[in-house]
Amino acid sequence: MPIPTIEWKNNCVRIIDQTKLPLKLEYLDCHDAKTVWKAIKELKVRGAPAIGIAGAFGVMVGVNKVRTDNANTFKKKLDEVIRYLASSRPTAVNLSWALERMRQVAYHHAQVSVSRKKELLLQEALKILEEDKAICRTMADYGASLINDFDTCLTICNAGALATADYGTALGVFYRAKEKGKTVKVFACETRPLLQGARLTSWELKKHNIEVTLIADNTAAYLMREGKINKVFVGADRIAKNGDTANKIGTFNLALISHYHKVPLYVVAPRSTFDFGVSSGKDIIIEHRHDIEVLELQAQPIAPKGVKVYNPAFDVTGNEFITAFVTEKGLIYPPFASTISHAFT
Repeated sequence: MPIPTIEWKNNCVRIIDQTKLPLKLEYLDCHDAKTVWKAIKELKVRGAPAIGIAGAFGVMVGVNKVRTDNANTFKKKLDEVIRYLASSRPTAVNLSWALERMRQVAYHHAQVSVSRKKELLLQEALKILEEDKAICRTMADYGASLINDFDTCLTICNAGALATADYGTALGVFYRAKEKGKTVKVFACETRPLLQGARLTSWELKKHNIEVTLIADNTAAYLMREGKINKVFVGADRIAKNGDTANKIGTFNLALISHYHKVPLYVVAPRSTFDFGVSSGKDIIIEHRHDIEVLELQAQPIAPKGVKVYNPAFDVTGNEFITAFVTEKGLIYPPFASTISHAFT
């Protein structure tokens, strides 16, 4: 059983501090919205589904200490907390999706007391958590059907238990394949600049006794040319209506070389990652992060002082490079402009 990434415990949000892994397994208790915002911004909690769950619980700790019986005052504070949490990271749509769910619960029950609203908000946050657990396992079932015994797969970043409630998207596929008795080997891209593949994915897969080999990001093309990769599985942070997909920077590189070498690439993501308000990848906002993430490695300088840095956290893979989406509704194949809408209708 995977270690829970995020929990509601003792009236606060408890998360694994992923910046400490793999050297230390430490937990962070978030008692207010500011601490949750900082945890999301600083990647102490990361991965689109996990960010959504953290946001939902962030609303809860944000309004928990509001001492008022006035419905309008509470509504104003709720909206303020939601706007604040939404500003933490812009690309992963799961965050805004979860925050809007929390808002609608309070709006829908406008006539009940403030204390009752708080109870209903907590119920909704816990529901989002439990839904993610079930959805990830359903996606894993569909994804595992794509894996043959003795397949060697490639992944980037971390789309595992640490990126969700407790099971994973892309890595969940490998976990379920193993549970079904299949032997699967995984190559994990180290994923510069913050090494989520080296630090997190390698750690997870080793804990699950899945054979994992760590590679530098620029080794992937060589492996494919040598015929050593059967399939690529990745997660996603936002998927446009036409199937264009934003994921960790470097995913587009993998998509291009996979396409060239005729290696299928599968995107594993729940409905909450699909943004039907965005028609194509051109409209997806890409988060740019601090220079220090490129200039330093484990707090040690690795570049000349004063050098310019360009550090987008995500890139967009066009739908033409994606073989299929693995979702809780099943496998979705092209033409994505019609099949995605149909799958979730």
